[in-house]
Amino acid sequence: MKARWLLALPVLAALAGAVGGVLYLQGEGVTPRALAPYIEKRTSGHNAVIVAGGRWAGAVLRRLDRGEQAPYALPALAIGAQPVPAAAPVAGTPMLVASVDAARRAFAAALPGEVITFAPGVYRINGSLHAARPGTAGMPVVVRAERPGSVTIEFATREGFVVAAPYWTFENLDIRGACAQPAFCEHAFHVIGRGAHFVARNNTITDFNAHFKINGDRNGFPDNGLIEANTLTNSAPRPTHNPVTPVDLVAANGWIIRGNLITDFIKADGDRVSYGAFAKGAAANTVFERNVVLCEQKLQGLPGQRVGLSFGGGGTGKQYCRDRKCITEHDKGVMRANLVAACSDAGIYVNSAAGSRLTDNTLLDTAGVQVRYPESSAQLDGNLIDGAVTNRDGGVVREGDNRSGSVAALYAGLHPQRALFAAPGMLDLRWSGAAPRHSVQERLPDLCGAARPASMAYGAFEDFAACLAPRSALSSASTASNSAPN
Repeated sequence: MKARWLLALPVLAALAGAVGGVLYLQGEGVTPRALAPYIEKRTSGHNAVIVAGGRWAGAVLRRLDRGEQAPYALPALAIGAQPVPAAAPVAGTPMLVASVDAARRAFAAALPGEVITFAPGVYRINGSLHAARPGTAGMPVVVRAERPGSVTIEFATREGFVVAAPYWTFENLDIRGACAQPAFCEHAFHVIGRGAHFVARNNTITDFNAHFKINGDRNGFPDNGLIEANTLTNSAPRPTHNPVTPVDLVAANGWIIRGNLITDFIKADGDRVSYGAFAKGAAANTVFERNVVLCEQKLQGLPGQRVGLSFGGGGTGKQYCRDRKCITEHDKGVMRANLVAACSDAGIYVNSAAGSRLTDNTLLDTAGVQVRYPESSAQLDGNLIDGAVTNRDGGVVREGDNRSGSVAALYAGLHPQRALFAAPGMLDLRWSGAAPRHSVQERLPDLCGAARPASMAYGAFEDFAACLAPRSALSSASTASNSAPN
């Protein structure tokens, strides 16, 4: 009997060590998907056995945390750019442009209330288009296509539209980066200085490092913008050391980012850290609501860290901060009814951001919610989180009624929230049984725009079928085949 106990001691010691290690990692908020690249990096450059062991350990950890990954066809969603055009301006002076030169003249002479409409075609543009003349609250300058898919604008330049005046609206456009060196295409839109009350609605924007770049300059800050119902994506990893973030907002207040589809923002070079969208630089009152963020949809299995949504991002140099200090990176932000999925890092990251409210979000196949540094405070209510909620380095988390897991469960390959859906890895988000519910007083529309009942489902939506595009909308889509001259 004594011999048996002696033989069992090494096994028990190893088991105790494993349990202790997992508990330590849980305390530090280190998920398997975060530990995997660390082990691979630490074992690289050694002999073949150690390198192979590191790769094996990384693969096991990723499989425990992320499960099987395979490319899938994205279903047609009623979120993001749609084939039905954004509503035409109620009133305004129409101006049809059919060439790049005509567009430049229209921009240079724009008056409040003018509606600059591109004729159907493909426009190859070398050099930015500058929106430097102001519209007004009741009479914005509108730049649009009559029908989505009828106008393609190909920018072979660092920045496409540079908006430095207030009250400009852009809608129904297909905008593509077309630089000879892909990394050179930085921004489809750069909204700066006096470019307040900017609106982008129902545009499809592809192949830029930061599709929207928003920041102040010596002339002021472009506050109170709206980015709504756009599709932002990339067809390949971005070969750049510069930031890769489809919505990159620095030092501007009062922006709403709503109803967008954001996918495949892979940074191939540099630190390989990218974000779907962030607001930082002492910004305030940003609202991210009813967006679908898929860090890896077509582009899967690549190295690097992808974060879904963030207040604070990776921090800001003081010279770029609104207050020149960045005592906090963000104040009083709201993330509500967003679906964030397939991220190699956190689904939501709060970095030095005070007074953040995270409500009714669904996070699937991410590292969960991370709140970091003493300046950060976050209130969480009604979220459905496939993963854990962690605070690091003094971050303050106040949890109400949420459904979430733990870091320890991830190391055991347990994903009870993911199991609530039919096939979450394929974005088949039908409930596999009865949806878990809770009662709330404040009931705002869900991800799909549907009204919420008094006893509402945890997370972003009641019935994901309501987020799918109706067939009638799909059949109405058409594209133009003629091209416009430069």
